[in-house]
Amino acid sequence: MAYDVIVIGSGPGGYVAAIRASQLGFKTAIVERESLGGICLNWGCIPTKALLKSAQVMEYIQHAKNYGINAGESSADFDAVIKRSRGVADKMSKGVQFLMKKNKIDVLVGTGKLKSKNQVEVTDKDGKSAVHDAKYIILATGARARELPNLKIDGKMVIGYREAMVLPKQPKSMIVVGSGAIGVEFAYFYATMGTKVTIVEFMPRIVPVEDEDISKELEKIYKKKGIDIMTSASVEAVEANGEGVKARVKTATGEVFLEADVVLSAVGIAANIENIGLESLGVKTDKGRVLVDKYYQTNVAGVYAIGDMVPGQALAHVASKEGIICVEAIAYGEKKYAHKPEPIDYMNIPGCTYCAPEIASVGYTEKAAKEAGYEVKVGKFPFSASGKATAAGATEGFVKVIFDAKYGEWLGTHMIGANVTEIIAQTVTARKLETTYQEVLDSIHPHPTMSESVKDAIEVAYGEAIHL
Repeated sequence: MAYDVIVIGSGPGGYVAAIRASQLGFKTAIVERESLGGICLNWGCIPTKALLKSAQVMEYIQHAKNYGINAGESSADFDAVIKRSRGVADKMSKGVQFLMKKNKIDVLVGTGKLKSKNQVEVTDKDGKSAVHDAKYIILATGARARELPNLKIDGKMVIGYREAMVLPKQPKSMIVVGSGAIGVEFAYFYATMGTKVTIVEFMPRIVPVEDEDISKELEKIYKKKGIDIMTSASVEAVEANGEGVKARVKTATGEVFLEADVVLSAVGIAANIENIGLESLGVKTDKGRVLVDKYYQTNVAGVYAIGDMVPGQALAHVASKEGIICVEAIAYGEKKYAHKPEPIDYMNIPGCTYCAPEIASVGYTEKAAKEAGYEVKVGKFPFSASGKATAAGATEGFVKVIFDAKYGEWLGTHMIGANVTEIIAQTVTARKLETTYQEVLDSIHPHPTMSESVKDAIEVAYGEAIHL
């Protein structure tokens, strides 16, 4: 078959790119070897949120008396929790199938590989292959769990995120290696379900990409939940120990040994750039990522790449926007779109972690802003002073805002608390519009809400605090 655009990979970058291509009048096909929706819909973003919701409900029941409710005894049906998560993922994948049909996109089932800059070879599970022509090819093959040399994922002793979502039985104890989003989300889920969890983090603090105040707050809250945390530590070796594992952990003060039922490796991701024909075409890569321009074209004309396989934040919403910009740039060149799309500002990408309490952030941390030469004004408002948070029984955490003292530019926001992932978009939009602190304070925020705490934090930064 001959197409205008073929997309390899159907994750949130690939399927969005395919839909936008079809909308703009391109004959489009998408290649997928497993399930439509990719890792995000099937093994990442969506099913993990379903697991985390079950954990949150469990916590509500455990603390029902705090709300004047007598709920009685409660226990988790681990199999049912896992089954619900898989059902949510399946429903979302079917939704993508519907979108492909609605937008008249051909789904080519199999593994895609570049045959030439205008050809894609698709091989199905039986080994049968077919070559399809395309004027433009968009690579969106995503990423997988990264493996450390001394911590190989075997699916039994050492598991990755995929195995963590479908364990046949709940472990009594677990060591989580790495405290990024994946690590702390699974740590919260399993700890709430009743598993004894220990987090081992190589860096001096957990969630190390976040503002330091966020890291300190989450560590304090997690320790209160009974989660053990070891920072500036690394798992050097893991060996079988009866029915469980024994891990040798290197710390600043020497080696210690931890025993658990299983080890979860959550040390980041590695891009899927192998065996897709990059080398034969001479597509340039660096540090395991495909190099692209601001419109996602590789050094080979007509071949594009988006999502986790290119430099930039490996986030679903980033991949989706990259896919749209990529296709619109192609359409502009084909006179199917009125203007060149605006490139992404990677300093204005929101990051969200869905543990409890949630974490959301965008822009500069306080430390990064100072290192960049800004004189800053910092405001911090605790949810313990929020009427809505107090009524909801969700007083943990705070909102922290950072402004440039000279011009009032909004440099960054960092939040930890209930539902803060729903609030962060305000900062993203305001920063995009180059809003100053005064314009935010002049915008009336609804009361009582969690979101008005952003306004309260800004008042703190400028010495105008009303509620603190």
